[in-house]
Order: sequence, then structure tokens, then C-alpha cells
Amino acid sequence: MLIKPQQHFIKHLASKSKKLLLPDSKNPRMRFSSFVSSQRPSLGTIIRNPYQFYTSLFCTLIHLFLRCRRLSRATAAFSAMRDYKFTPELPAWNGLLNHFNCTGLVHQVKLMYQEMISCGVAPNVVTKNIVIHSLCKVGDFDGALRLLRDNRDYKFMSDGVTYNTVIWGFCKYGYVEMGLGLVSEMVKRGVGCDNFTCNILMKGFCEKGMLGNAKSVMDMMCSNVDKDEKVRRDVVGFNTLMYGYCKSGQFSEAIQLMGSMTKEGTLPDIVTYNTLINTFCETGDFDSAKSIMDELVECSDSKIDDGEKIGSLGVGLHLKANHITYTNLISGYGKKHRNGEALAVFREMVGKGIDPDVVTYSCVINELLKSGRFDEAKYLFYEMVRVGEDPNHVTYSLLIDFFFKNSNLMAALNLQSQMVVRGIVFDVVSFTTLIDGLFKAGRVREAEDMFCYLLESNVVPNCVTYSALINGRCKIGDMLGVESVLQQIKERNVLPNVVTYSSVINGYVKSGMLEAANNVLTNMVCQNVMPNAFTYGSLIDGCFKAGKKEIAEGLYEDMKMQGLDDNVFILDAFMNNLKRDGRMEEAEALFKGSVLRGLSPDRVNYTTLMDGLFKAGKEASALEVIQEITAKNIGFDIIAYNVLLNGLLRLGQYDLQSVYNGMQQFGLTPDHASFNTLIKACIKEGKLDHSLQMLDEMKSHGLKPNTITCNVLIEGLCKSGKIDEAMDLLNELFVAGFRPTEITHRLVLTAASDTKKADVIFLMHKKLVAMGLNLNSTVYSNLITILCELKMTRKAVSVLEEMIEAGFLANTVIYNALIRGHCRSSHLEKAFSIYSQMIAEGISPNITTYNILLGGSAAAGKMHEVAELLSEMEDKGFAPNGTTFDILVSGHGKIGNKKESIRLYCEMISRGFVPRTSTYNLLIHDFARVGKMKQAMELLKEMHARGVPPNSSTYDILISGWCNLAVQEKSMKKYCQAEARRLFIEMSDGQFIPCETTISKLSPILARPGKVADAQRLLDKLYQKKR
Repeated sequence: MLIKPQQHFIKHLASKSKKLLLPDSKNPRMRFSSFVSSQRPSLGTIIRNPYQFYTSLFCTLIHLFLRCRRLSRATAAFSAMRDYKFTPELPAWNGLLNHFNCTGLVHQVKLMYQEMISCGVAPNVVTKNIVIHSLCKVGDFDGALRLLRDNRDYKFMSDGVTYNTVIWGFCKYGYVEMGLGLVSEMVKRGVGCDNFTCNILMKGFCEKGMLGNAKSVMDMMCSNVDKDEKVRRDVVGFNTLMYGYCKSGQFSEAIQLMGSMTKEGTLPDIVTYNTLINTFCETGDFDSAKSIMDELVECSDSKIDDGEKIGSLGVGLHLKANHITYTNLISGYGKKHRNGEALAVFREMVGKGIDPDVVTYSCVINELLKSGRFDEAKYLFYEMVRVGEDPNHVTYSLLIDFFFKNSNLMAALNLQSQMVVRGIVFDVVSFTTLIDGLFKAGRVREAEDMFCYLLESNVVPNCVTYSALINGRCKIGDMLGVESVLQQIKERNVLPNVVTYSSVINGYVKSGMLEAANNVLTNMVCQNVMPNAFTYGSLIDGCFKAGKKEIAEGLYEDMKMQGLDDNVFILDAFMNNLKRDGRMEEAEALFKGSVLRGLSPDRVNYTTLMDGLFKAGKEASALEVIQEITAKNIGFDIIAYNVLLNGLLRLGQYDLQSVYNGMQQFGLTPDHASFNTLIKACIKEGKLDHSLQMLDEMKSHGLKPNTITCNVLIEGLCKSGKIDEAMDLLNELFVAGFRPTEITHRLVLTAASDTKKADVIFLMHKKLVAMGLNLNSTVYSNLITILCELKMTRKAVSVLEEMIEAGFLANTVIYNALIRGHCRSSHLEKAFSIYSQMIAEGISPNITTYNILLGGSAAAGKMHEVAELLSEMEDKGFAPNGTTFDILVSGHGKIGNKKESIRLYCEMISRGFVPRTSTYNLLIHDFARVGKMKQAMELLKEMHARGVPPNSSTYDILISGWCNLAVQEKSMKKYCQAEARRLFIEMSDGQFIPCETTISKLSPILARPGKVADAQRLLDKLYQKKR
């Protein structure tokens, strides 16, 4: 049986029926005879056949439930009827099947049909047609064809309606060729084709854009017809073909077709003209649309004799513009954002006494909402209710969608409740709007529940519904759920469109599954669904982010070969790629070139450009972009303003409070990123009190500090040496629900390490664990690294043992920290012992491991061991990097092997590595020590050219070198002193402080004769304060 009865009324009716049946369970007729004879007057005196009465009563009840869309109650009532063995006659069965089918309860139709057969009720052709129609609606063509051709068990054959229904199903799902194939079967079985057959096939071909085939079907089926033939060219056929021409943009053919139909004696009807008007509106040709409208209006207003025609299209007097005509024109103006003209047409319609229907009202409300005129849309909504035109599911869906898009979740849910209270049926559009809106509002569970409710309501989800479900699951990274939906789509014979595939591709891209995304792209092309610019944009962006630039550029070339134009998403993908590479000049050129090619960049593109320019130090260009945003009225959202905020504060030329107030002037509400930027700027300026005030301001806006907020504040306090205040803040945040992270742990322990006391470090570690810090390998790694930096290797080893006991395995990072600690403590043998232990435990060393060991050996002057270790490193596949070369150059330089040091430096440069400042200083010192100041100065020039900043030691070495050379070479004394003086000025301009040796050597050069001692005392005093 189906669903057990649940409702009180059904139970009551069933119990009354049961009482009638109680006297004799073996003889139903006797039961009712007994009941009738025992009651005077009784129901039996009026009802001669109580079975028929109760059966009819149940059928009526079911129909009432279905009309009120109480689908579960209708199903329960049917179950109750069958539980008490009431069996309707065939017409009643057909009525129930038809009503269930019309309400979308397709699954119920199949079960009811099986129940009918099991009761011994023989179906007729009407029954067959209803069941076949329900199967075709859901794409179950195997079942439909089986039933179509099953004529053995029944005394009736499938008729034209049966075949037309199956053909309609094939055409609905795009299998129009299979529908055409059924025509030959109809002919073989002697089933005549009619106008419905012809028009269904024509519509199917027109929907697929195969207009030649559609015309061929009309010519083939309607040619050489005798008077007795059923198939003739009728106005519906012509309208169908005209719709196809209009849809494909062949307007001249559509107008010629109108002339042909008139010549053949088929007069155009209002549908013909409405089709033309709608098509002209869709293409933006409002002059032609208005011309037809004016002719129709002129016809309805004129007094010309009946049968005459006026206007260029020959509009007959029997035709008048109706509400559909006006609605098409209103909709057309609205789609082209010509809202004023759309409303003018609406007022004209009302002024001529043509009553708008719910579609017209919904259309006008839709245009008002799209243009942001909510108050007018609200007024019109109440106006339609006042004049007695009840809003339908479309009207409500439009308003719900508007509220969701404007982040007004509660208003959207209130309208949903109104629909339920008013008994308005939720169709697939209503459900899809709610599912999409709930997903975008972050109410994932409710969105999933809504989809389940859609299925329970026996509403058949369409491609748009599945696309919304897929998009929602993609956004939360549920790709297994997405694959499950794709399987459902396949099983239900729903054809995915480009939006569906694009959502899937975007989901895979965001999950880092680029190969799967490319497979979907290949699959959609195989399914004859051509990707659009948005599809390519998602893949191109994903490939760029994954560093697969060649693949991204290849996809772009494929897109251009398809004839697709760039859009703002693709522009943003390329600009972000250039921004990541620091190629902002190219990004600027790309942006300007896109504008010249006619692309209108959106706010996101401008934000990307502005962010890149600020980060590249091109503040002037960034400020020009801001002016352009303002001039073009693009406006700022909170993301764009956060970029502006970050850029301005990085300049350090703007007052924090004024920048913050500017946000409020734009009507923007600061978010977490805004406050984090402001707090970071306060800390950078040393205004810790202001940063804490900004934290209070953040809380006043209802925002809880996030992990970034907390760590920024803790870092600021720790770097200022205020570790106690940092711990107090952590305690306060702990009460509010914040738990320290690995970053917080590292910041606090780094600050505690300034005390150089292990007890303080361990105490802070324990306090953070007590606050809810999750102990993991990263936390242990932080603790071990900080202890090793302080050369407390024994304590670090004890932490390692504790970590292993806790079930965490040591990794390369931890072993590197231990090796570094032993190298700093000059315990080179222990460092190599740890290295051997690392290898024995199967933990692979990395280039950092070898660089630490190389650095330790070079510092100890053991260059022979350095050579062996370097050979081992290369044997294991590690190529020397910049750090390796810095160590080697410095190592050979320190032992006086100048020739090898210079050779390694040249090799380092040839491989594209840039030496560190310390490496340059060592090489400069080697040249300056032997008086080769020309070569030393060449190295300084190289430093500037390669972007390596010199430090105070660089200048100390060079100034001392020139001073020494001035003493050694009397002939070059003035030149050497001038160079020393110039370097000193350059050093001062760079805010560098000379060492005491440099001051003592500079004093004779800078002082007047006899004032050397005074000059030295003055310089010592001056730089001592600075130090």
C-alpha cells in the first residue's frame, strides 16, 4: 500500500465506512441490507449502493485535496480508500490518474496505475495516455515506449494521442529525431497523423534551432492534402515556425512567413503578432515592436468595415492588443533597462482599460526590483492585491530572490511563510530560488532540506535547480556531493547546461582538482554543450594560481579560437597573475588595452589594479585609479575600501582616524579586514593604546576579534617588550572564546626568549596550553626551535623526547632546529650525530639541513669537510642555492682563500643567485684590506644594481679602506679623503651609524687643522646618543 492515513477527517470517514461494513464480512450486500433494515429512516433509503457512494466520496475528497495542493493528504486519502477495499470505476480511476499527473505526482501515477491493474480494473486508451504522459514528463522513455507498444493484453490500440504524447516527450528532452522516427511507426500501424503531430515536431526542431527540418516537416506532412486529410497548415504551425525564425534572429524570414500564411488563407492571430512583438523586444528593435503595437491599437480604435486590413503588416480588425501584447513590450523594455518606457506602456495599458494579469504585474515588479526601486515594487504588489489579482508563486519568487540578493534573509523567509499560509503552490522556480538563496546566505543545512522537501513534494527538479544545488555544494567544497548530484541528473535524464558544467568546473578548481576540472570541460564539449567565457575564466584563473601558466595561456587561446570575447573575470585572472609576479607595468598595460577594446572593467578589476599598484610602491598610479573609480561612479565596496585603507596607511602620510571616518562617509560598515588593517597600522606607528581602543571599537560593531586580530595585537605587544600585557590580553580573549594558535605560541615564546631564561619560556608555554592551545608537532617545533636558537640544546632534546612520548613524530624542521642549535654552540660533532640519527630514522634531509651543516663547518674553518658534505648533497640531488653559495664564498674568504672565494662568487652570479649583504661585505673587506679600493667600489655598485642594500658595516669597511689608502698613497691623499667624505655623507643620509674605528679615522679628514681631538669627541658624543 502507499502511505497510511494520517489525517483526522480521513480516519473519521474510514471509521464510519467500517461501521457500515461490520455486520457481515462475507457478504457485502447483506451487510448493507442489515444495516438499512435496522435503521428508520436510514442512509440506505437514500443510497441504494453505499459502495458507490463512499467510493465517490473518497474520490471527491482526493480531488479537493489535489486542487488545494494538499498532496500528502490526497495520497493518504487514496491509501485509506484502498485499505477499505473501495474500488472506483474506470472513469473515476482515469480522473484520479489525470489529477495526480497534473499536480506533478508522477511517481504516484505509476503506483496508482499498478494498484488499478491489481484490482482487476481494465484500462482503456485514456488510461494509457495519462500514464504515458506522466512517464514522458520525467524522461522515462523506455517505460513510455513499452506501454505504447503493449497492445496484446488489452482490447484497444494506441491512438494518435498516445503517439503524439510520446513524440512530445522526445521533443521536450531534445530527442526530436526519435520523435520523428515514431511517425513511420504510426503510418505502419494505421494511426493517422494530425496537426498536433506536425506542430509538436515543428516545435521540437525549432527549439533546437533546426529550422530547415521544421519547415521540411510542415511541407512533408501538409503537402497535397485532400479535403479528407487531417493535417493542414494551420495558424499554430505557422506561429511555431515563426517563433523559430524569430528565436534564431531570422526576422525577415518571419515576416515573409506571415505573408505566405495570408496568401494560403490562414489569417494571423494575436499570437502571431505577439510573437513578432516579443522577438523585436528581445533584440532591442523597439521601433518595429512599437509599430506593430500601434497598428493593433489603431485597429481596435478604428471604425473601418470588418474584414479590412490596415498597416504594413495587414493587421485585421478582428485583432486587438491584449494583456499579453502589452506584457511582452513591458518585459522587452525592462530587459534593456529602459524602465521608464516599460512603466509608460504599463500606464497606457491600464488607461485603455486592459486589465493586467498576474504575469503583467509580476513583470513590472521584476523590472522595478532590478532597478532597485523596491518601494514602487512594494506599492504595486499591494495594488494588485487590492484590485483582486492574487500574487502567484512567480511574484513571490521575484521578491524572495530580491531579498536574498540584498542579504535580507529574514524578509525572504517571511515571504516564504506567507506563501505557505496563503496556500500558494511552490513550483520548481520557487524551490530553486529558495535553495539558491539559502546556499548563498550560508544556510547550507536549510538549503539541503529545501531540496529534500522539493523531492517529497513530487516537484521535478530542472537543470536550474540542479545547477543551484551544485553551485551551493561547490562553495563549501563538497565535491563528493556534487558528483552525487551529477549522477542524479544522469538518472533523471536532465540535460546539464553551460551553467551547470561551469559550476562543477569552478568547484573542482577551488578544490585544487584541476585535472578533474579539465575532464569536465572535455565532457561538456562531447555533450555538445559549448563552454562560455565564464567557464574558461574559472579554469584560467585556477591554472594561474597553481602556477600552470602555459596551460592557462593555452586555454585562453582555445577560448579565442571559439570566437569568445574576454570578460571582466578573465581580465581579473590575468591581472592577478601579473600582480603575483610583480609585473604591474604589464598589468596596467593590459587593463588600459582592455578598456580600449571596449571592455568595461568592474569594481573587482579596479580593486585588483589598485592593490597591485600600492604593493608595487606606485602610489601615484594607485591614487589615479581611485580618482577614476570616483569619476565613473563605480563606487567602493568594503573590499575595495580595505585595499585603499591598506595602501594609504602603508604610505604613512594619512591620519588613521580620518581614513577610518572616510569609510563611514561612503556608507560602508567596517569588517574584520578593516579593523585588522587599522590595528596593524596603530602598532606600526607605536600607538599600542590606540590599537586597543580600535579593538573596543571593533567589538562595538558586533565583530568578535578573529585569529588575525589577536595575533596582530599579541605581536605588537610582544615586540614592544610588553609580554605581561600580551598575556593579560590573551586571558581576556580566552574568556571571550579565543584559543591560542601555533602562531600565537611562536610570538609569545619569541618574546619570552629575550629573557634568555628557559624557565620563563616553559612557563609561557604551559600558560598557553592551559588556555586551550592544541599540542601538535608545530607547537613542539616552535619550542624546540626557540631553545636551540638560545643554544639550549639539552632542554630542546628533552622536549623532543616528550613530543615522541605524546605520539608525535619528529620531522625535518625539528631536526634542522637541533642541528642548528649544536652548530651555534660549536658542537659540530653533535650536529653531525643528529644528522646521522635523522637519516637512520628515515627522515629525509632538505637543502636547509645541508646549508646548516655547511655553515657550521665553514664557521669552524673545516673547509675539507665542507667539500665532502657538498659532494654528498649533490649526489642526493640537491643543487646549491643562494644560501649555499653565500656560505661557501664566506667560508673561503675567512680562511684567506681569496681566489676560490671570487670564483664561487662569479659562479653564484652566473646561476642567477644574488649574494647577501654579509657576503658582499666580506668580499669588499678582502679588497679594501689590500688597498684595492677600485674593485671594492665596483662591488658596492653591483650591490646597488642587484637591489642588495648596504649596511653600516659596508660603509665602515669602505671608509676605513679609503682612509688607510690615503695614508699609504700620499699622491692620492686628497682623492682618497674626498671619497671617504662622500661615503660618509651617503652613510649619514641612509641613517647608518659609523663605528668608533670609522669615527677615529674620519676625524682628521673632517676636522680643521689642530681640531682633530675636538672633532673626534664631538662625533663620539653625537653617535653615542644615536646608538
